[in-house]
Amino acid sequence: MEKKKPKNVFVQGPITSEFIGRSIAKHQSKTSIGAHNIFLGQVRGDMIDGKTITAIEYSAYEEMANKKFHEIREATFEKFELTCMHIYHSLGKVAVGEICLFVFVSSPRRRVVFEALEFVVEKIKADVPVFGKELFEDTSHQWKVNS
Repeated sequence: MEKKKPKNVFVQGPITSEFIGRSIAKHQSKTSIGAHNIFLGQVRGDMIDGKTITAIEYSAYEEMANKKFHEIREATFEKFELTCMHIYHSLGKVAVGEICLFVFVSSPRRRVVFEALEFVVEKIKADVPVFGKELFEDTSHQWKVNS
């Protein structure tokens, strides 16, 4: 079981499809895995008070956020039979349509990955101090409220 601290949770800018593809491909040699599940959080172009979001600029208290990510990781491994788990979150500007959160879980069995992935994503949204400044087309902004 891969129960080590994640290398680097934060990625500058958007998380690319190439990065996601490479992450998945690295697991082909782990033959005890029977199922993977991924969550991709994408920036939405919501309209708020008549203004459209064009991007979100993410910031974090990195030391505290990394501690929370580690706690979530440990709690997830205690609760679910996972082979491995990876979490990546963007910092900096991410445009509408781009990926800002990538969570990847693997297990010998498929049912586990569905339950574990939902657990992880909900814990991230509730507990990790990552902040999003929603940038509007008119150059104004507001701080995002997680929903």
